[in-house]
Amino acid sequence: MPRITLINFSWLVPVNRLRALASDGITPEWVYRSRRRFLAAAGAGAMTIVAGAAKAVARYDGAPRLAMDETLSPFEEVSSYNNFYEYSTDKKAIRQLAENLRPYPWQVEVKGDVANPRNFGVAELKSLFGVEERIYRLRCVEGWSAVIPWLGVPLGRVLGACSPLARAKYVRFVGPCDPSRFYGQRDRRLPWPYTEGLTIEEATHPLTLLATGMYGKTLPNQNGAPVRLVVPWKYGYKSLKSVVSIELRAERPETFWTRVSPEEYSFSANVDPDVPHPRWSQAREIRLGEMRKRPTLPFNGYAPEVAHLYAGVAATERR
Repeated sequence: MPRITLINFSWLVPVNRLRALASDGITPEWVYRSRRRFLAAAGAGAMTIVAGAAKAVARYDGAPRLAMDETLSPFEEVSSYNNFYEYSTDKKAIRQLAENLRPYPWQVEVKGDVANPRNFGVAELKSLFGVEERIYRLRCVEGWSAVIPWLGVPLGRVLGACSPLARAKYVRFVGPCDPSRFYGQRDRRLPWPYTEGLTIEEATHPLTLLATGMYGKTLPNQNGAPVRLVVPWKYGYKSLKSVVSIELRAERPETFWTRVSPEEYSFSANVDPDVPHPRWSQAREIRLGEMRKRPTLPFNGYAPEVAHLYAGVAATERR
C-alpha cells in the first residue's frame, strides 16, 4: 500500500477514515501539538497537496463536521486529567498510578450470542479491521469536555466478524479487575469490575469506535490503554477504558454507574443539555485547556447521525 502523507485539517474534517494505514502514514504527533507551527513551516508548498489530502481523509460517509472555530484539546490536558476509577477518584493522580497497567500483551474476548466467538489481540484488531482516525468531541457527565483525535477500529466491524445471533439485542463491556494493581478496586463498596452496555444498534453504529491510540500515537495507559470504547454522542462514562471482554446478549445488562446511583446515571446517557443531572445543570460545559464555558449540544453535536436511533423511544429511556 502506498504511503499517504496527510495535512491535519481536523478543524475542517473531524472524522477521517483511514483504512489499514501504517503508523507512519497517520498524522504525526508533532502536528497535533502545534498546528500553527506546522502551517507556518509548510507554507505555500502545503497547499499543493491539499486536494490529495482531502481526498485521502474524506472516505467516511456521513462524517459530522465540527464548527469552524473548534480546535483540538491540548494533549497534555487530555492525558493528565482523567477519570479512571479503577485507580483513583483523583483525576490528576491517574497518570502516575496507571504506569503499572501493563497493556501488552492484551486480549479482548468477544462472546455470548455470537456464532463465532473470538479472542483478539490488539495488533490483530488493527490488522484485521483497519485503523481509522476519528476526531470526536468527548463530553463528561461532570460538565467538562474535549476534542480528541482518536485512532481505532469501528466496533461494528469487530462484532460483524463474530456473527451476532438474531437474539442479540445488547452489548456488555467489561474492564479489568485486579485489586493488586488497580488501587481503586480495593474499595469493595463499588461493584467491580467496571461494566457498561449499549444496544446492538448503538454498538454497530459507524461512529462507535474501539480506540487504540490518540494524537497519532499509542493510547496512553491513563486514557484506557490498550483499547477503549468511544461513543461520542454519550456521556464519557459510557466509553469504558481498557476493554477486557465484549458480550452480546438478549437482556439489557446492569452497568457500573447505574448500579451505584441509577437516579443520576442512566443506561442510555445520551448528552442532553435540556436534562440536568440531579446535582448540576448540563446546559453548558468547559473544554480542557479553556477558561470559558460553552453551550452543550444535543447528542454532543451528533444528532444528525444518531437521533434516528431513538425515534419512538420514550424520553426517559433515551436520556
